[in-house]
Amino acid sequence: MTMHFPTVPIDASKLKALLQSQDRLRPLALVVDDEHVITDTLTAILNGSGFAALSAYNAADALEIARLMPPQILITDLAMPGMDGLELAVQVTRAVPDCEVILFSGNASMCDVGARMQVLNCDFTTLIKPVHPAVMIACVRERLARRGWSSTSPAVGFSRIPDEPVASLRALNDARSAFSNISVHSGLRSSAGLH
Repeated sequence: MTMHFPTVPIDASKLKALLQSQDRLRPLALVVDDEHVITDTLTAILNGSGFAALSAYNAADALEIARLMPPQILITDLAMPGMDGLELAVQVTRAVPDCEVILFSGNASMCDVGARMQVLNCDFTTLIKPVHPAVMIACVRERLARRGWSSTSPAVGFSRIPDEPVASLRALNDARSAFSNISVHSGLRSSAGLH
């Protein structure tokens, strides 16, 4: 007696299991930074917080990924070799008009980025590194809520973060950003590494 078992590619079976385990697909986030540790860490945090996250280590790869698999949100570093994060964000939102954008940078002087965003008529969120994971997740959820993604939907696995601690963390990030901008513009630099 001969038994026949159909051959199923492993990737297809994993995708089928993922789709069956979710009533709806999770929002797709594309994380871009030329620093691999930051990209990989943020991708892992997002994947563990109810999102489907992909990584790219440069703008050219990110743009190709976005065209093949349109993300709901792009999270990108501003300062990268070649195409910078702002130019990437503009190109991705042209290709994927419903894509939300969060820009982040270790450079506290983001005045020129703000001016470029005004000229380009862009509505992107900007954050200063390091960004606490709770602040990043809150910003991602806030941006996605603009497009109808519900952060309270159990189908996408979002859990509710209490507003008060997130507001406090966001205020701390804003204050640090404002302080850094003042110290950079006045020519002062801290030897403690604030920049």
